[in-house]
Amino acid sequence: MAFTLPLLMWLGYKEVKSQMVEPQAVIVLGGSTKNLEREKFTADFAKKHPNLPIWITGGSPPRTTQKVFSKAGVDPERLHLDYEAVDTVTNFTTLVDDLQAHGIKSVYVITSDFHMRRASVIGEIVLGSRGIEFKTIPVPSKTSPEPLEKSLRDGARAILWVATGYTGAEDTLHKK
Repeated sequence: MAFTLPLLMWLGYKEVKSQMVEPQAVIVLGGSTKNLEREKFTADFAKKHPNLPIWITGGSPPRTTQKVFSKAGVDPERLHLDYEAVDTVTNFTTLVDDLQAHGIKSVYVITSDFHMRRASVIGEIVLGSRGIEFKTIPVPSKTSPEPLEKSLRDGARAILWVATGYTGAEDTLHKK
């Protein structure tokens, strides 16, 4: 019980703080299906937030992604396409220093609803290690949430990255 109250207070503080900070950019985690749900959702979202740069990490080929945003009327100059990531952990680790270098202290994180728990765990660790707050924006789907084990595994990998700079991606490529 003595551990529970401070944990709940910390979580409450983090939630209130994230609600008060206005995001300065959008991060989209790649991994959509051939229907491009995440890209199309983000293009619509971007129209409502016309001043935010958009970092897309992984996902559809550049030309396909650019076409979705162009068709939605989003200025291509807002897009930052990153294809270094090979999984969810590296979606964050390949971008976090670039975000920090741009002075970004708060972002929206967009991914599918079934993937959001894992993305949130990793984001809390990786983005948090650089003082970057985030608000989640789930893309609706009809897919069941991922197993908790994936969040735990990738949370441990994110902690490993913060401590050592190593993501373990090479060891988990076959476990995506």
